[in-house]
Amino acid sequence: MGKGERKSKPDLITRDYTIHLGKCTHKTTFKKKAPKAIKEIRKFAERAMGTKDVRVDTRLNKYVWATGIRNPPTRVRVRLSRKRNEDEEADEKLYTLAQLVEVPSFKGLITETVEP
Repeated sequence: MGKGERKSKPDLITRDYTIHLGKCTHKTTFKKKAPKAIKEIRKFAERAMGTKDVRVDTRLNKYVWATGIRNPPTRVRVRLSRKRNEDEEADEKLYTLAQLVEVPSFKGLITETVEP
């Protein structure tokens, strides 16, 4: 590898992350907290996986909105999967799917690569 060259990322990969939504929604107006939490999950997935197209699973969306617009959960465990786009006319060939991983406690969790 020479200067300026990058290793290519593996196309399809799945990882588990813990996102601290409390940091993201701190000092936010009550009526904007849950929407901002969803936007922050999207932003996190975009940065972590390197794709512009991020799709949030319905279970994850319901988990964030379960306690109402005013108080989304402080932390959420998310499984981010980079997948191939089936649509031929799509701008990007890959997209990221964000899914909820239910855990009893967030203590001691680290980022893990999940084997398919």
